[in-house]
Amino acid sequence: MNAVIVGLGSMGFGMGLSLLKGGIETLGVDISKEREAAFREQGGSQTPREEALASADAAVVVVVNAAQSDSVLFGEDGIAARLKPGAVVINSPTVSPAYARETEARLAEMGLLYLDAPISGGSVKAAQGQLSIMASGRPEAFAAARPALDAMAETVFELGDAAGPGSAMKVINQLLAGVHIAAAAEAITFGMTQGVVPAKTVEVISKCAGSSWMFENRGPHIAAGDYTPHSAVEIFVKDLGIVSDIARTARFSAPLTAAALQQFLAAAGAGHGREDDAAVAKIYARNAGLTLPGEE
Repeated sequence: MNAVIVGLGSMGFGMGLSLLKGGIETLGVDISKEREAAFREQGGSQTPREEALASADAAVVVVVNAAQSDSVLFGEDGIAARLKPGAVVINSPTVSPAYARETEARLAEMGLLYLDAPISGGSVKAAQGQLSIMASGRPEAFAAARPALDAMAETVFELGDAAGPGSAMKVINQLLAGVHIAAAAEAITFGMTQGVVPAKTVEVISKCAGSSWMFENRGPHIAAGDYTPHSAVEIFVKDLGIVSDIARTARFSAPLTAAALQQFLAAAGAGHGREDDAAVAKIYARNAGLTLPGEE
């Protein structure tokens, strides 16, 4: 298999490395030429872009949102028109199910296969080939994508024979992830009002029934005062916004989503949008007059 991966951020770079480890010749494409060069240094294909696209069996798209996905696929320099007939587009950003269905139809008209394939697991698992992929698409798309899926994922959930269900499952996951991060930040800062330092809250609650994967993963960021972005605040402004939009269309009340979204919006508005999503704790701390670790 030959592949192209578009988007070499914290997730895409690791996914590209996993493709390489799986024996798949892979060209890395990014708006940053430095990221492209770094990927080539790790073993990425040296093939010129146009040649690599023309011969690619799969194109893996790892961008932020539907607008970026549209630009990558159908924009002025879009890759869809450059792929050979029968190639599969493995699309991994968090998008609405409606967008996934529309994109599948557009690509089918161009003779291309589409796999609705959002991801979960974080940057470390991306580099280890241990992601969870929530996938849906035609059987032919799964068959064409299989070598790449096997290289990138520990678990591939096959959720349907058309695009849409994969993205639906991802927005369910993001609802929970965003609420859990906000709840973790609330719990840790609440503990501070009772004289419990964040590190002790993380140590104890991680072993108790109130824990969650997000608490155990993001809590240490707050305790260490380290907001290096593994997943940024702005990601959850986007993703919880998608959940809210879908819920409104479905006439479904989602009050926990709404509350969490407001906290992420406040964090972004306060200038923390590009920090790690655990920086939502700074809003709780600011409102309560608390000083978080690393801010002394």
